Amino acid sequence: MNRVVKKLGVIVGVDGDISQVGMYHLSNDAEYLWHGDVLQGAKIGAYLTILQNNVKIIASVVTEKVADQKNTIRSTEFDNRFSKNSINRIVHLKTKGVIENGEFQVTSQYVPMIGNEVCITSKKDLELIYGINKSEPTISIGKSILEGQVVPLSINKIFASHIGVFGNTGSGKSNTLHKLFLELFRSDYREKILELSKFYVIDFNGEYTKDDSFGITDINKKVFEINTKNQTTTKLPITSDYLFDSDILSILFGATSATQVPFLRKSLNIWKERKFNGESIAHFVVGTLKRILTTGNSASLDSKDNWISISERYIDNDLFDVLKSNLYYNYNTESYYTVVNGANKYIINPNTAIPDSEIKYLKIDEIEKALKEKFNLLSEFDKLKFHLEFQKVHQSAWKSTNIEHINPLFHRIENALNSLKKVVEVKESIDGDFSSLNIINLVHANQEITRLIPMLISKMVYDKQKEDIKRDDVTCTCHLIIDEAHNILNAQNHSVGDTWQDYRLNIFEEIIKEGRKFGFYLTLSSQRPADISPTILSQVHNYFIHRLVNDNDLRMLINTMPTLDKVSFNKIPSLGKGEVIITGNAIQVPVFVKVDKEEVIRPNSDDVILTKLWSRNDGKN
Repeated sequence: MNRVVKKLGVIVGVDGDISQVGMYHLSNDAEYLWHGDVLQGAKIGAYLTILQNNVKIIASVVTEKVADQKNTIRSTEFDNRFSKNSINRIVHLKTKGVIENGEFQVTSQYVPMIGNEVCITSKKDLELIYGINKSEPTISIGKSILEGQVVPLSINKIFASHIGVFGNTGSGKSNTLHKLFLELFRSDYREKILELSKFYVIDFNGEYTKDDSFGITDINKKVFEINTKNQTTTKLPITSDYLFDSDILSILFGATSATQVPFLRKSLNIWKERKFNGESIAHFVVGTLKRILTTGNSASLDSKDNWISISERYIDNDLFDVLKSNLYYNYNTESYYTVVNGANKYIINPNTAIPDSEIKYLKIDEIEKALKEKFNLLSEFDKLKFHLEFQKVHQSAWKSTNIEHINPLFHRIENALNSLKKVVEVKESIDGDFSSLNIINLVHANQEITRLIPMLISKMVYDKQKEDIKRDDVTCTCHLIIDEAHNILNAQNHSVGDTWQDYRLNIFEEIIKEGRKFGFYLTLSSQRPADISPTILSQVHNYFIHRLVNDNDLRMLINTMPTLDKVSFNKIPSLGKGEVIITGNAIQVPVFVKVDKEEVIRPNSDDVILTKLWSRNDGKN
């Protein structure tokens, strides 16, 4: 049996999707107790129902005013103006959708008409508006602010999408991000989620490193503490293909585009093609020396000394006695010679192989053996440095590269590789190296590593997901969560080079455009959405918006969020702590929600209470 509805007024004017309601009574009751349910009255933001035959048009209150029916603006009888018996309450409604045949849908098929009556919206209809469907698997992170109605979020529509969580510091952004995935892991699908999906959290501030973060135990979780000051206990596994990529290393080393980037590209191409071991690289390196000695004046005269200088960093200096002190260059014959028993002896002729006797005399074979043994003992990073240093000599010896332009690069290479050694483990494969939930904590990383690691890990796991997924058959998913995403997705960061910026944005633009079809989903959290690339931000499907007050941030949102209406947008600066607007593909109309605050399992994001700190009595002076 249909319940009698509480009628509040009648439509007296229609202008597009805005309707005017003449209220039956001058009542401003915020709530009504109706058939045992507490329902919202005609206040800003509340839903009201417009009755039109068998269709219920759902609208929200946007403005209200009073109209004086007895006095005009020119009336001289001021004493009677706006008296109780002379005014009517006028409420303006914005159409949101319709309820027809027990379903809510956003459509323009039905429009309010003058004479349609307006009533309060029942709890049952609110459930339809908020998408409560018992057959649809959902989670909840809180209740609607006005109605106190639990707001369900479809697991499929939320987590099979790109998510954006935005809000100023202290607005509850971190709690919402954490709560969202905490409730996912608390769902009935927990076991299969941990089996078939992987989650990677890029944590710039160390907020999600607690033992119980996201409600996941150590069995299914790994925390990578990236620390460039001290030796990282759990190094981040990175495959050599990604780490030794020319674009990545050019960015890491801060290589200039004119000479240093081409040098690195050529060197790394040789590195990948040759797949050097100790024997092959020693042979290659010594081959450079032999060529320098046998190419006459085509090789720069300082190339021999440069070669020796680098070799001495790796092996015993005694092996270079003859090369350093008894090998000379004759400018007339354009050849190298030695002095034996006080007499000049030409031992090396241009374009002629060095005789074995002279190879022995110059200890070249011994040097090659020593370089081979040394190379095999080096770490992967030092092996790369070894190769690059000898490539510097190789490429500059015949003037294809100016060594003076290359030398400044190597100081940066030294520092960058030393940082990488502390935090990264080079692997041929990362199979089995990551858990279901992986927290990459960057709070103790230097600027270079903070820039590099998110880009490296994102591209690596994205490409691996593509490899694991057959076309049109997603058997597993990958979820990349980037907290404080403006640190890596800033489209206007002038402190870094254009090369880094372009490469980084290209990676993430590909992920956010193409990731869904491979089961790869991105979650971005930021207090500065205006700093994030508009291309990336516009591809987000579902938004959780906390308080934002900066004009640039607000303009960015209104320009990139098609599902955010003007009324909801205007409320963003006045949202309280923990209050959020949810809008996007997963929910039909923007919803204002008060997010539940976890008292135990929660991120390390609470504000410092200074008076509590200053009044602490712990025995310290």
